[in-house]
Amino acid sequence: MIFLAPKSLTFRLTLLFATVSTIVLLLLGLLIGTLVEKHFEEMDTEVLTGKLEFLKHALSGIQTQEELNELPHKLNDALNGHSGLEVALYLGEKKPLYLTGSTMLPDALLTPEQRARQQPYLWVDEANMSYRGISADIQTSIADAPPIIAVVATSLRMHEHFMESFRTTLWTVMGLAALLTGFLGWLAAWRGLAPLQDIRRSAAAITADRLNQRLAANDFPLELAEVAETLNAMLARLESSFRRLSDFSSDLAHELRTPVSNLLTQTQVTLSKARTLSKYQDVLASNSEELERLSRMIADMLFLAKSDNDLIAPNRKEVDLAVEVQALLEFYSILAEEKDIELSLEGGGGIVGDPLMLRRAISNLLSNAIRHTPERGKVVVRIGQRMDGVTLSVENTGPTIPSEQLTRLFDRFYRGDAARQRTGDGTGLGLAITQSIMHAHGGNATVVSVNGLTRFDLTFSSHTKL
Repeated sequence: MIFLAPKSLTFRLTLLFATVSTIVLLLLGLLIGTLVEKHFEEMDTEVLTGKLEFLKHALSGIQTQEELNELPHKLNDALNGHSGLEVALYLGEKKPLYLTGSTMLPDALLTPEQRARQQPYLWVDEANMSYRGISADIQTSIADAPPIIAVVATSLRMHEHFMESFRTTLWTVMGLAALLTGFLGWLAAWRGLAPLQDIRRSAAAITADRLNQRLAANDFPLELAEVAETLNAMLARLESSFRRLSDFSSDLAHELRTPVSNLLTQTQVTLSKARTLSKYQDVLASNSEELERLSRMIADMLFLAKSDNDLIAPNRKEVDLAVEVQALLEFYSILAEEKDIELSLEGGGGIVGDPLMLRRAISNLLSNAIRHTPERGKVVVRIGQRMDGVTLSVENTGPTIPSEQLTRLFDRFYRGDAARQRTGDGTGLGLAITQSIMHAHGGNATVVSVNGLTRFDLTFSSHTKL
């Protein structure tokens, strides 16, 4: 099997342009040739019709047999100099009265049907010469004389010679025109695709360290400007993702460094000299807490990694959101009583989803709200039914979160407000996990904070609604 290398876009456009141009020129040449042949046919028909009218006029004036016998001499004088013209007169279909040449006329031209139609008839003789002729019955003024069959024909040799020369010239010009249009098409394609090379060079200069660079979309044609804008949007997404990944890596290293450093330091100090049993137990208990925190963090990271790769498959069941929220409110009631925080639930609704995952998402929001609600504050959970789905809101009183931090509250380890990032699991990943759970259910998590009220909204789409 022969391997065919992919052709360049310039080559493809040139080939397409040359092919279309050649087809157009070919059709134009065929049209011109057809019109020229049609013109010659009309000219021949006009000449033949004129000569037939001349014969009708000449024969209509013959009144005696003597005049009829003298007719060949008069016709010779009248038709002298008409090259390629053949005239024949017959008394009946078999008796020739006058012939200008030795051309054998076809029997089909002499039939009564052809004479009645008086339409041009085309034929080729034994010498491969083409002719066009017409025939008709002409009545003389001789009393009781039968009509004379008149045949007028003309040779197409001159026309054929002209058409042969015309076709040769036409196809030669068309071939040269096709080559010229192909070259011009290549030049136009090469010039037209030059901005693509600019885009390639600009894109090649963008690296991981220079993701902030953008293509100058205004410098490109309209069609390529859209491509450049799309590439710029992709670069913006990549830059944002790369920045979040870099921040996440840095935050993750920081989060892991603290407990590991604590474990290492405390273990080294403990091992530096002999300790009592109770001291060893205290150290192990402290280490256990740090290890539990590390374990939760690792579990959360695995959960988020699965979410990023769409590996989370919710175990979908019918879930009464009001029942789940009420159970969580009872669980957090003791913590709320310590700060004299009022907990309440408004509305109700059900969806189809994973009960454990939904309980975790709502628990993260409730824990976060209670932690950041001042004493004698309020936490209100509202469940609302909508045409396009169900919304669960957790609203708490407390300090207003700056607007520049709201868009990043769901980022992992975001440190706009370290305390705000510390949800109930203590790993700083609670809100990110909540957003991942919502995405797994085809929903979304948003936050609004204004005038001392902060509200987290969990929006479920209509396909999860009961």
